[in-house]
Amino acid sequence: MTETSTQHVTLYTDGACKGNPGPGGWGVWLQSGPHSKELFGGELNTTNNRMELMAVIQGLSALKRPCHVTIYLDSQYVRQGITEWIHGWKKKGWKTAAKQPVKNAELWRALDALVHDGTHRIEWHWVKGHAGIPGNEKADELANRGVDQALASGAGSALQS
Repeated sequence: MTETSTQHVTLYTDGACKGNPGPGGWGVWLQSGPHSKELFGGELNTTNNRMELMAVIQGLSALKRPCHVTIYLDSQYVRQGITEWIHGWKKKGWKTAAKQPVKNAELWRALDALVHDGTHRIEWHWVKGHAGIPGNEKADELANRGVDQALASGAGSALQS
């Protein structure tokens, strides 16, 4: 796959939680050239870290062909988890350095499959949350819409695109 034939996509992702645990939501703002797409969803009983992971999983899952993906996120947990910690977790049978089970292991496995299957070339960029970065603010707005949707539906899970 040559660089000129690969579509570039930018993902801004964020998670939100009202209480931790509590009702939560995830949001993704995808941009490619002049096109953009909003994705969001939520769950009634979740954690902020789970919603941060879900945002990236849902964003990458929405891509229909191999892409050069630039991901902006305000979660060091997700960025460091997928770029650094995951290799050790896998070697240790999904245990932490303290020999405890990795929290959210099913989501980490799903993200690992999306990131390390070779389909996409991914660049990870951490940004400070709530710092006026337009894409991050948009993802935060979408994540909060996911919380509102989960609360309104009373459902265990909700997805909107």
